[in-house]
Amino acid sequence: MFSRPRSRAVPLLGLAAAALLLAGCGAGGSGAPSSGGAAPSEAAPVSKDDALAKLVPANVASDGKIVIGSDASYPPNEFYDADGQTFIGMDVDLGKAIAQKLGLRAEFQNSAFGAILLGIGSDKYELGMSSFTINAERTKSVDMVSYFNAGTKAAVLKGNPDKINLDDLCGKAVGTQKDTVQEEDVNKRSQKCQAEGKPPVALTALQAQTDVTLALTSKRIVAMLADSPVVNYAVIQTNGQLEQLGGQYEAAPYGIALKKGQGEFTKAIQGAVQALVDDGSYGKIVTKWNGASGTDSAIKTAQINPDTGQ
Repeated sequence: MFSRPRSRAVPLLGLAAAALLLAGCGAGGSGAPSSGGAAPSEAAPVSKDDALAKLVPANVASDGKIVIGSDASYPPNEFYDADGQTFIGMDVDLGKAIAQKLGLRAEFQNSAFGAILLGIGSDKYELGMSSFTINAERTKSVDMVSYFNAGTKAAVLKGNPDKINLDDLCGKAVGTQKDTVQEEDVNKRSQKCQAEGKPPVALTALQAQTDVTLALTSKRIVAMLADSPVVNYAVIQTNGQLEQLGGQYEAAPYGIALKKGQGEFTKAIQGAVQALVDDGSYGKIVTKWNGASGTDSAIKTAQINPDTGQ
């Protein structure tokens, strides 16, 4: 959501699961697959780390779960399965594994993307996992633990019939999800256009990324910007109606968001991510949802509030 990831291949889920996932994004709505078939397999359970579990505050551990806010409209990172109720995706598998490492279970709750960080501040959620790019503005209000590297990509209709040039979007109808770094990107491009005496970019910012993809396939916009894995996934899911325009740019890490000043709990989350990296569980989850190209975006070290230059 604020920036999202890089080039991806079909997730390595087996033919039935891959076919299911390819069916979903172009339909809009939740992003749930629209055809039948087997759902992606659950991530393998991971072992509890007793030392890390002791760092979890009693008010979090007392109910046996970690409540996680997430926007289920951003496949393949977080979206609904075919039943329209079950969260699946890379962030979901990672969130479950982090909770297991701390001896807890993860409870994902769907939220509008722009409301998640507010929900953390008001204690509605204990974590936010929704493809948040770590940047200086965010770390003023929440602490963030890095877990994946991502960038922005553009998509256009197959063959680029409108001859879109990413370096000159003045006067073009471009779509993004609301409250994302891509929306900020387009606004900056639009301001530059106006400063040069050109028409502004005609921005369409929608609540769900799946609706942005639908707007492009239905020709209501001529280009969209999103996190790179999301763009790659949308190209696959729309059966070749779309193509990527150019490469990834402005890569930065995703972060798990926590309320400021939680000290030991933040260290527990950072330690859990690092433990998953070290024991190989993290790599399996990243590869499951990103294919072999996911290794390019995988982290080796989980950090708290890293300086990303963003």
